[in-house]
Amino acid sequence: MGQSFWQKLQRVKAKDIGNIFVFALALPVSAVYKRKRKDLWLICDNENEARDNGYWLFKYIREHHKEQDVMYAINKKSPDYARVKDLGPVVQYGSFMHWVYYLTASKNISSQKEGKPNAAVCYLLEVYGILKNRRIFLQHGIIMNNLEFLHYKNTKMRMFMCTAEREFQYIKEKFGYPDGWIQKTGLCRFDNLFDTSQGKRQILVMPTWRNWISIPTTGSYAQEDITEFTGTKYFQCWNEFLCDKELAAFLEKENIRLVFYPHRGMQKFIQNFQSQSTHIVIAKWPEYDVQELLKESNLLVTDYSSIAMDFAYLRKPLLYYQFDYEMFRKGQYSEGYFSYKEDGFGKVCEKEQDVVREIKQITENGMTMPNLYQQRVDEFFSYRDKNNCERNYKAICKL
Repeated sequence: MGQSFWQKLQRVKAKDIGNIFVFALALPVSAVYKRKRKDLWLICDNENEARDNGYWLFKYIREHHKEQDVMYAINKKSPDYARVKDLGPVVQYGSFMHWVYYLTASKNISSQKEGKPNAAVCYLLEVYGILKNRRIFLQHGIIMNNLEFLHYKNTKMRMFMCTAEREFQYIKEKFGYPDGWIQKTGLCRFDNLFDTSQGKRQILVMPTWRNWISIPTTGSYAQEDITEFTGTKYFQCWNEFLCDKELAAFLEKENIRLVFYPHRGMQKFIQNFQSQSTHIVIAKWPEYDVQELLKESNLLVTDYSSIAMDFAYLRKPLLYYQFDYEMFRKGQYSEGYFSYKEDGFGKVCEKEQDVVREIKQITENGMTMPNLYQQRVDEFFSYRDKNNCERNYKAICKL
């Protein structure tokens, strides 16, 4: 069901109002800029990082198509700022000039639905056709579920990139985009995704977020937020897993390092997770790069995260720990074309002891992906090359 105008208007909060005036001021300035920069591409990922598909596309363009006028939007305080600036022109995320370039650009490209100077204000301008610039969605990960917020009626995006054939067909059929607007190009970041785990012994644990858990948007949180979070099944199950004595003994015996790196949406609560094991690392953003963790780890434990797709792409073993499946389906994402049990790339576990048992068994088997899951991987992914950025670039050029 589509949202009413009032529901859409409610996205605009008090803190967003000022951006309406910034938009009004930037509009005439952008008209002047458009005369000189007729084919500007503006790319971004999250405000505070450059580690996703947008960054890799920007890097590819700067290295292989210097003739293309392109900029990258990022916060100057980001730990990734210098790395991006070394590649080419950048603009301060959310600034007046970000607005100017956003309105100037012939194509706005992002791995995030919210990749724009102000998500709330831009959303209204775009959904109601006030902004006519062509927006390209590189995606943050491979879609498995029915994500209504990405349906065409809720985005009005001009191009939507996919990776797998089943994903492509599902979005094409269910998300309501006009014919030809869904493209199967592959994720840009896959060009830099390769296995570096040889000679290492590392397990990566990456659970995704839960939208029914209160997550503050500020840099700190109150005592009642801590109490609410530590009382959730999410916290209790994952923290008990980190404190599992059998797991700790096994990690020590096998000299294996386990890195616990929850979703960015849960990172504000990272200090609440604890483990007595010297072989377990509670990892904080931005001290760790997700892609590097994926590359250097031998085994992944996740729950519902699409990051499992990245790991499976490397043909490395993984497990799903799903202690709240029904709640997740009712409260977060309804099932799409992908069944974790029938289509997944690893065993689905519902209990802590089952996860520990499977970790031990996979380790004893040399940390290799079983044949059943290797076959599923081969059938699922359309591309196994390093030409994802090139395909994305060529598809965008045709717009």
